[in-house]
Amino acid sequence: MKVKKLNQLLGNIDIYLLDQILKKRFTKSMKILDAGCGEGRNTIYFLNEGYQIFGADSNPIAIQMARIYAQTIQKDYDIYRFQTSIIEDMPFHAGAFDALISSAVLHFAKSEAQFFKMMDEMMRVLKPGGIFFLRMTTAAGGILEKSPDLGEGVYLLPDGTERFLLTAELEKEVVAKYNLNYLEPPKSVLVHGLRAMGVFVWEKG
Repeated sequence: MKVKKLNQLLGNIDIYLLDQILKKRFTKSMKILDAGCGEGRNTIYFLNEGYQIFGADSNPIAIQMARIYAQTIQKDYDIYRFQTSIIEDMPFHAGAFDALISSAVLHFAKSEAQFFKMMDEMMRVLKPGGIFFLRMTTAAGGILEKSPDLGEGVYLLPDGTERFLLTAELEKEVVAKYNLNYLEPPKSVLVHGLRAMGVFVWEKG
């Protein structure tokens, strides 16, 4: 397949989400939510292949773009599957989804309290037995020691960005609070001396 065709199929998908697709983590019978979908870069493949993909994002312009992409790929696609909302208060019923994607969203939390509000809401709409894919900045690889603490779980990373970090202690708290089971070992990709991005794949108990 030529690169142009591959890009049309995949869009600008998170490579670690693509890894889960290749592992057949998702099926077309699942209702899948991209929480913090932006313009829908991680929804393109799912749309192209006929999956039941939904999205939520606080930016109305981004949601409008996601809806346009969806209808460009599928003319009869229900655009209201993409909703403008903050992650802390999404317009979906409890247990609505079989899988939930959170890619590069939770590290924008301004405090631990906001982080848990977002987590609470995502876990509310994810049914028991559902898959939770999380990608966010972590404290792995010695990054914590190089990052001034700005308070409330937020740190100034060596790359100059302010990010909420998932520490090992917070990870344990999250797993215990939401009864999450690892589907594979977690990993953090270290951008040498700048930041660490973690990938976690859980099943909600």
